[in-house]
Amino acid sequence: MSYVFVNDSSQTNVPLLQACIDGDFNYSKRLLESGFDPNIRDSRGRTGLHLAAARGNVDICQLLHKFGADLLATDYQGNTALHLCGHVDTIQFLVSNGLKIDICNHQGATPLVLAKRRGVNKDVIRLLESLEEQEVKGFNRGTHSKLETMQTAESESAMESHSLLNPNLQQGEGVLSSFRTTWQEFVEDLGFWRVLLLIFVIALLSLGIAYYRRTLRLGSFARQDRSRIQAI
Repeated sequence: MSYVFVNDSSQTNVPLLQACIDGDFNYSKRLLESGFDPNIRDSRGRTGLHLAAARGNVDICQLLHKFGADLLATDYQGNTALHLCGHVDTIQFLVSNGLKIDICNHQGATPLVLAKRRGVNKDVIRLLESLEEQEVKGFNRGTHSKLETMQTAESESAMESHSLLNPNLQQGEGVLSSFRTTWQEFVEDLGFWRVLLLIFVIALLSLGIAYYRRTLRLGSFARQDRSRIQAI
């Protein structure tokens, strides 16, 4: 892949980037200790981490990380250092420090896709494929776990509702306790004085209904008495 230069020693005049290209660990360390920006970029937007990872210089990658290099930095095509990497130990370092194996660049290509295009060795391809598979399985496990939690909560809620509605599943004390709780919630929601007013109205209605039924009964008895008198 022409984008990742095999020999691009002439591509930069930035000392730190040149040291990353050359794999010069000691010089890179001296530059960083003297205050060089670990995230400085070349004309393509590549940082030292990109250049070191492309050459499999894992020691320099670790050094840059120690001095604050941004592992998530992307170049102007959206490539992370992992997109340019073709070495097992460097890939393991980047992934173990938070780089996602399935991250895509601006063209939608993952590190695995670019590695296959570059024709890297089979060990690297197998590692990237294995890491992608683990990522997918981990996502599915997380999603499945959330669904199981939701289903369990719904099942428990349904069982609780069923037990409250089924008197055969409750002891006398449990029913009384549930009634007290329901009554307390009802009073709190409606308000104490409104509950008293409601009870008073219900009592009046009950008395009115009782009086009306008694009046009807007395009237019926009176009509029956008059009918007997007339018959005599």
